[in-house]
Amino acid sequence: MNTRVLTGITTSGTPHLGNFAGAIRPAIAASARSDVDAFFFLADYHALIKCDDPGRISRSRLEIAATWIAAGLDTENVTFYRQSDIPEIPELCWMLTCVTAKGLMNRAHAYKAAVDQNLARQEEPDDGITMGLFSYPVLMAADILMFKAHKVPVGRDQIQHLEMARDIAQRFNHLYGNGREYFVLPEVQIDDEVATLPGLDGRKMSKSYDNTIPLFEGGAKATRDAVMRIVTDSRKPGEPKDARDTPLLTIYRAFSSSDESAEFRSQLEQGMGWGEAKNRLCDRIEHDIAPMRDLYHRLMSRPDQIEDILQAGAEKARRLSGPFMRQLREAVGLGVDRGARAAASASAGKPGGRRARFVSFRDDDGAFRFRLIGADGQDVLLSLPFENPKLAGAAMRRLQAEPLDSLVTEHDAVAIIAIDGKPVSRFDAADRARVLAALADLGDK
Repeated sequence: MNTRVLTGITTSGTPHLGNFAGAIRPAIAASARSDVDAFFFLADYHALIKCDDPGRISRSRLEIAATWIAAGLDTENVTFYRQSDIPEIPELCWMLTCVTAKGLMNRAHAYKAAVDQNLARQEEPDDGITMGLFSYPVLMAADILMFKAHKVPVGRDQIQHLEMARDIAQRFNHLYGNGREYFVLPEVQIDDEVATLPGLDGRKMSKSYDNTIPLFEGGAKATRDAVMRIVTDSRKPGEPKDARDTPLLTIYRAFSSSDESAEFRSQLEQGMGWGEAKNRLCDRIEHDIAPMRDLYHRLMSRPDQIEDILQAGAEKARRLSGPFMRQLREAVGLGVDRGARAAASASAGKPGGRRARFVSFRDDDGAFRFRLIGADGQDVLLSLPFENPKLAGAAMRRLQAEPLDSLVTEHDAVAIIAIDGKPVSRFDAADRARVLAALADLGDK
């Protein structure tokens, strides 16, 4: 069985060179492994906790999606989606909130740090602290538990949140499982070999310190201008440099082979000037980044292309989150009442009894879809979008008129209904019998 690895990226800023070397590049490399089932999502609900600028969040969602794609993320091989496109996540978040002890949230590092800062300023302990900040770990738990992630790559400052996700999952399993383990307990994945780049002032590269080197935004000129501002000592050309004490070598090492970085260090120690060293660093960064930057700008000029990729990813993710949420609703008592379902099933075969039916509608994007609703009143099937209602209506008529088994094929764990070779709907292969039974039960077939 493949290991499912889930990574979230908060959409509250523009990626910089440190993000690329420390998170983006290693995550993309790991996702290409044949034994990894990788999930990447834009954590735009999380962004609302720390940013109240709608324009910035909207722009950041686009920039970050374009960055990951330009950096080489294979969106066909991974599941790449926006958090806000998966309605089951906030629903699960509420379920988890209802089983999470307030005392557990009181111990969260981010909340405690905010309280300490208020007390240091002699203000009320909870001044300016929102419920979003306070319950952030519960939303993070929902992100992880919804897709049954086995491992979650995080920095050491996030380990506590993974431990909380495990605690919350165990609490839910205990209360509602009746011997069944609904949630996989996630494990922390920390890679101490991942590069942490210094910024212009020698501290860790971070937007918080305003010491970053742009990745794609501003082009090669912005990257070069930033590199030229890296702080160095006053040693002149010809004087040996202490290569261990300069950010230039650390950054150069992140973009070069061991032989190249050894040569760079040797030349610094032999007296290479700081200006020449910075130029060489710019050239080395540009060698790797320039092709990605070109693709990034092409993507940014075509936001519709990015949107198509994210919508395809959301559809792929919801093929897992939808059926799982139905199980969780049953577990907590929010599913269709079992007695009502039995009565509905019994009356379905009687004259005037309830039967399966199609319901057509227009979605928020203006496309036309239909749902197949079973005799028990539960959604059984959701169609793919159609350009106009006539095409949707024609598909519904074909599903009522043609042999059903001939229309359904399976690929891995996904079943596909296709008419004339064109997919009409996709669903979990485990639901095949239920879907076919509902189609056979259509009232006017």
